[in-house]
Amino acid sequence: MATGLLGGSFDPVHHGHLIAAARALEALALARVLLVPCARQPLKQQGPVAPPEHRRAMLELAVAGDPRFAVEALELERPAPSYTVDTVRALRERFPGERFVLLLGADAAADLPRWRSADEVARLAEVAILTRPGAPEVRGPLVRHVVATPAIEISASDIRARCLAGKSIRFLVPDAVADYIEKEHLYR
Repeated sequence: MATGLLGGSFDPVHHGHLIAAARALEALALARVLLVPCARQPLKQQGPVAPPEHRRAMLELAVAGDPRFAVEALELERPAPSYTVDTVRALRERFPGERFVLLLGADAAADLPRWRSADEVARLAEVAILTRPGAPEVRGPLVRHVVATPAIEISASDIRARCLAGKSIRFLVPDAVADYIEKEHLYR
């Protein structure tokens, strides 16, 4: 069995992230999925809105009680930006002999050729693309698996906008995450 790696800003984590991770876990017969919040993604213009400690805490709340999922915060513990190749190298050192599967949404997969050491990333971890109905399928020499996931129209930017406007985010994020956002006055 392998360990899945799902990275991102998770600003905030929402049900779309969790459903995609669960589908990949089942479809690829993964032992577990590590959710890896980034410090700052090098190919994105804007960094995360919420501070790292809040994004980590929300992820931990979202997966609490489900042993199939865990939070791996190593990207938050080193200087930004976050390069996937460095993360996978570090995890392979920490877990020698472990097989890793990097889980990418179609948008991230489209940028894969621009990533730092993309060929090495694909040597260190199998690359799996999480596709949605109606979205163009991303294929390429670095892609080993394609996993169909449901089309769930939830975005972190919409959740942040709803928070700013004082609108409810219930049912978009786990209840514990919604409560945390409210308690910490995030995204206002």
